[in-house]
Amino acid sequence: MAIQHINQRALAERWQVSETTLERWRSQGVGPVFLKLHGRIVYREQDLEAYEKQCLHTSTSARMACDPLQDSVH
Repeated sequence: MAIQHINQRALAERWQVSETTLERWRSQGVGPVFLKLHGRIVYREQDLEAYEKQCLHTSTSARMACDPLQDSVH
């Protein structure tokens, strides 16, 4: 199975966040893992799916380990 990649713009559209938000998350070391290939940022589809699965919750009372907004508060 071939690895599928998406670029920053496509991920920003998928999650309805700005590209600047994704850039900030990368600089803070939060959010999904990424590849930087010759100055170009891409995300592997399998990593995004794993990250999204990690972010699934059944309650709003538990702190979300994958929430970059909460991570930046500390």
